[in-house]
Amino acid sequence: MKTFLSQHPITAKLLRWYGRHSRDLPWRHTRDPYSTWISEIMLQQTQVETVIPYYRRFLARFPSVNAVAEARADEVLKLWENLGYYSRARHLHAAAKKIVARWGSRLPQTRKDLMTLPGIGEYTAAAILSIAFGQCVTAIDGNVSRVISRLFALRNPLGSSESRQHVRTLADQLVSKRNPGHFNQALMDLGATICTPRTPSCLSCPLRGLCKAKELGLQEQLPVAKKRRILSHKHMTAAIILDRKKRVLMVQRPASGLLGGLWKFPGGERGTRESVKGALRRTVREELGVSVRVEKALAVVKHAYTHFRVTFHVSRCSIEQGRPRSPEGRRWDWVPLEKPRRLALSKAERKILDILSQS
Repeated sequence: MKTFLSQHPITAKLLRWYGRHSRDLPWRHTRDPYSTWISEIMLQQTQVETVIPYYRRFLARFPSVNAVAEARADEVLKLWENLGYYSRARHLHAAAKKIVARWGSRLPQTRKDLMTLPGIGEYTAAAILSIAFGQCVTAIDGNVSRVISRLFALRNPLGSSESRQHVRTLADQLVSKRNPGHFNQALMDLGATICTPRTPSCLSCPLRGLCKAKELGLQEQLPVAKKRRILSHKHMTAAIILDRKKRVLMVQRPASGLLGGLWKFPGGERGTRESVKGALRRTVREELGVSVRVEKALAVVKHAYTHFRVTFHVSRCSIEQGRPRSPEGRRWDWVPLEKPRRLALSKAERKILDILSQS
């Protein structure tokens, strides 16, 4: 493939447009590697508008790598609450400890070293290297892939190995050697604000005269999308168990896995042929070693995750036999009804709390 000149017309026009129209985002007011790292982790699969207040609160509470490393995992998770994809918070906490121990509290400056840190993959490493350290590398996310695919009218389905390689080759040829961070952020901004997934605003695009898809009238057909998977549906149980002091029983999830480290109401997944009552008795017994009596159905709460949907069957229960204990060594506690929100909870758990407060 022919190699472009050092300043391809696409690159020049894109940087000029970015200079005038870049989004005013708090992490763009600094090149501090720590701040860049925090913003990039939060921006993984999360919209910019959602991230901004979390980013500001996080830096106010944890102004340095050392502050994160010295904090308890619960503190980090609580500050992350409702931002979703909680493994990011757990990985960030573990990565901070590693940065302090191995690199003297300074983020490493090579792709290889960055990618040894939990939660940092190829894209995040490239974003940090280009934005914070000015290294000439391309950071390719969904926005960038879409822009490149349209600019060059690529016909392979987005996400396929052929498409990924083609996009990377072209992006590597376009990247600005002087301002790689601005180049990467300009492509992201263009994809987020103008070259959007549906009905791109071609009349406002600084690259419309250079876009192959626009020339061919294919801007709304490209990129070719992969077929979407049908979301699976799970039925879960949640037991509301109160003691004589009107405290509610709660248990902490395992550190790994979906929503790892967050607190929840006892319960678990209902089997295909299992009744709600049977599933409640089984899952609470497996989780906390107690037998419960299911007294009253309280609510049905629906929630959607990225890859599946969940229906929670919430019931009031009481302990018939045994005392709570965790066979897996997980934390559990009796929590005063006015205090569960102080724990790190998932959005689904907060929905259940809202129902309890109204009942």
